[in-house]
Amino acid sequence: PPPPPQPPSPPPPPPPPLANSPSAPQAPSPESGDTERVALKKEIGLVSACAIIVGNIIGSGIFISPKGVLEHSGSVGLALIIWILGGGISALGSLCYAELGVTIPKSGGDYSYVTEIFGGLAGFLLLWSAVLIMYPTSLAVIALTFSNYVLQPMFPNCIPPYKASRVLSMVCLSLLTWVNSSSVRWATRIQDIFTGGKLLALGLIITVGFVQIFKENYEALIPSNAFSFWMTPSVGHLALAFLQGSFAFSGWNFLNYVTEELVDPRKNLPRAIFISIPLVTFVYTFTNVAYFTAMSPQELLSSNAVAVTFGEKLLGYFSWVMPVSVALSTFGGINGYLFTSSRLDKVRFIYLFAYFS
Repeated sequence: PPPPPQPPSPPPPPPPPLANSPSAPQAPSPESGDTERVALKKEIGLVSACAIIVGNIIGSGIFISPKGVLEHSGSVGLALIIWILGGGISALGSLCYAELGVTIPKSGGDYSYVTEIFGGLAGFLLLWSAVLIMYPTSLAVIALTFSNYVLQPMFPNCIPPYKASRVLSMVCLSLLTWVNSSSVRWATRIQDIFTGGKLLALGLIITVGFVQIFKENYEALIPSNAFSFWMTPSVGHLALAFLQGSFAFSGWNFLNYVTEELVDPRKNLPRAIFISIPLVTFVYTFTNVAYFTAMSPQELLSSNAVAVTFGEKLLGYFSWVMPVSVALSTFGGINGYLFTSSRLDKVRFIYLFAYFS
C-alpha cells in the first residue's frame, strides 16, 4: 500500500520588527501615560501601619515644641488647647489623605497625587525637590538630634564634640539605609520596636505626671492659674503657636507613601488613621500636662531640653532615661522617614528629556 501523506510543515516565523518599525514594541512614555509597573509585596498589616504613622509623628517634636507653644500662647490653658486642636487638624488632614489613598491606590504619597491630577511635569518638580532638598535636610536634622542626645550623658557639662556628633549621625543613617535596602520585614520590625519604645518613654513621663497630680502638685493646672495670661497673644502669636504644634504632629501623611504595600488598604488605611491620630493627640496632651506638674511656666520657658529638665527634677539617678528616650524616638523617626521616602522611586529621567530637550 502507498505510504500515508505527511502533514505540511509549519511556516517559518516572521523576522522580528525593526527598532523604528511601527509594529515594534515601544517604550513607555510620560505623554502616553504608560509607565512600567513593579508590584510591591503586601507585607504591612494594621499594627505596622499604625506604627508607621505613630513612629513618623513622634520624633523630636514633643521634646522641643512645648516651649514654643507655651511661649507664643501666653498661658498654660491655651497651650493645652492648642495641642488638642493641633491633633484635630492633623486628623482632618489624615482623613483627606485616606480618601486620596483609597481613590488613587498608589505608593508615592504627594508625588502620585500631584502627577495624577496635574501631570508629569508637576510631579517631576515636586519629587526632585523632595529628594534633593526636603527629605535629606529633615533626615540630617533628626540624625544630629539623635547623636546629640546619645552623646549628652557622656558630656553632661558641655556640648558633645562636633566630629563625634557628625560621625555618629553618619553611622546611624548608613545602618538604617542598609536595613531598609535589605529587607522590608526588618525595617517594619525596627519601626514596631522603636515605636513601642517611644510610647513607653512618653508613658513614663505621663505616669510620673499623674503621680505628681495625686500628690497635689498641679498648681499650674488649676483653671484660675492655667488661664492667667502673662501676655495677650496676638493673631501672629497664635499662628506661631499652632506652627510649633504642627511641627510635632508632622508625619501623619507618610502611610500614603506605602499604600501599595498595605494589606487590604481600603480597610486598613482608614483604620490606622482612626487609631493613630487620637492616640498621638492623647499622648501629646498628657505629656504636656506632666511637664506642667514638674515645672512652672517660667522654668519650662527657660529650659533648652524640656524632657531632660523634667527627668532631672523628678527622676533623680534615673534622669539619664530621658536623653536615651529622645535618642530612641529620633532613631525610630529616621527609620520611618527612610522607609516611606524610599518609596518615591517612580521618578523617570525620561521626564527631564521629554520636557527640557
